[in-house]
Amino acid sequence: MAVREFALPDLGEGLTESELVAWKVAVGDTVQLNQIIAEVETAKALVELPAPYDGRVSRLFVEPGVTVAVGEPLVAFEVDAGEPEGDAPAAPAAPASETGPSASPDGREPTLVGYGARLESGARPARRARPGLAVAGRAAAGAGSVAAAQTAQTAVTGQTAVTSVAAPASAASPAPNTGATATALAERPRATPPVRKFARELGVDLASVAGSGDRGLITRGDVQQYVEQRGSGSATAAGAATVDAGAREKRIPIRGVRKATADAMVRSAFGAPQATVFLTIDVTPTMELISRLRALPELAEARPGLLAVVAKALLLAVRRTPEVNSRWDDAANEIVQAEYVHLGIAAATPRGLMVPVIRDADGMTLGGLSGAIRSLAETARAGRTAPADLSGGTITITNVGVFGVDAGTPILTPGEAAILAVGAVRRQPWEHDGGIALRQVLTLALTFDHRIVDGEQASRFLADIGRILADPASVLTLV
Repeated sequence: MAVREFALPDLGEGLTESELVAWKVAVGDTVQLNQIIAEVETAKALVELPAPYDGRVSRLFVEPGVTVAVGEPLVAFEVDAGEPEGDAPAAPAAPASETGPSASPDGREPTLVGYGARLESGARPARRARPGLAVAGRAAAGAGSVAAAQTAQTAVTGQTAVTSVAAPASAASPAPNTGATATALAERPRATPPVRKFARELGVDLASVAGSGDRGLITRGDVQQYVEQRGSGSATAAGAATVDAGAREKRIPIRGVRKATADAMVRSAFGAPQATVFLTIDVTPTMELISRLRALPELAEARPGLLAVVAKALLLAVRRTPEVNSRWDDAANEIVQAEYVHLGIAAATPRGLMVPVIRDADGMTLGGLSGAIRSLAETARAGRTAPADLSGGTITITNVGVFGVDAGTPILTPGEAAILAVGAVRRQPWEHDGGIALRQVLTLALTFDHRIVDGEQASRFLADIGRILADPASVLTLV
């Protein structure tokens, strides 16, 4: 039998790390090729990892809740010694456009996207050392230098994990202790970014913490245990204050979807000048139309709702104002106007806000669009949206009305020129046929990138959508 390690593969879309959510196997379990062995959470979605071999699980390197960099080992298998090392397949769950062939001609191990490092032997690749601070302390009476500790760190370049081990700074033996302390600052302790932040908040120097993880990785539990062992008497003032305050606080690590959303919103808010226009309309005719459409046999299964009708109105309005379906290309100093519509639908999920994309939505019928929106939302809420389906949108709709909100000022999805917020439908007094009547009223809000779209264009676009919703028959004037 031979032991083979399986490292976290490159999941695509520029993702460099993932959090291990759950193991689907345990040490000693026998697994088959492509059997799901683990579930990891990227900044965009939950991804299932398949077994790359037939064999027996001999070791799990990572505990659930730990963030792992691409190229870090996850699990080891005992496999038939005669099995070639390059036979590990790409994950079947990845889209065909993101995966390479099942075997690399140069003998590299396939990952979820492309191939990882070339496997020339069964040994683990060497790891490149972190830039250390290895500064030898000065002894009072000519103490010798202390050898620097050896550490390892994965450096990921593209899809290839490159590693090496730092050599000792000196082979000299330490001189006898003459009363002065010889200090050697070893290289940077190994810990994930959330653990480093947690340690800073507690005033803990990670160099003083012993790591219980693989190859000395410091975990959150190690930091907590260190604080408990250190006790209140030796705690720093800052650390003690934080611990006292933390007794009535809940700390939530910023990672996964929340981290990706925050980064995207900051880039959007400070990367493009944004303005918002509002329009309040009587949508009673549209609500009546929806009731009639649902009674049609061909739409009985799709059951189109308000969001699908608003999306269809938006797609029709894009034809008259294509500027809203564009993006700003700084590198080329150009505005890129798409001749297709990849429609993003903002969806609230237990993992946070996600914006899956319906590709070529402008070519869909109302029934097809309604079915796509429903399927997309269900998949997103289940956390099964593929990373590739969360990018590439050209314009977005967000439905804040489902939360009982009348209106808002949405922030653009990075790389898009417009986003439409749909408010709640309210039954309220409204001018109708020369009098006042109870009507169903809706507010729309359109945020746009003022570099690409002028106020006149944004207003015309929003007015076109409003005209369709207020009088569905007016769509005949737009087609």
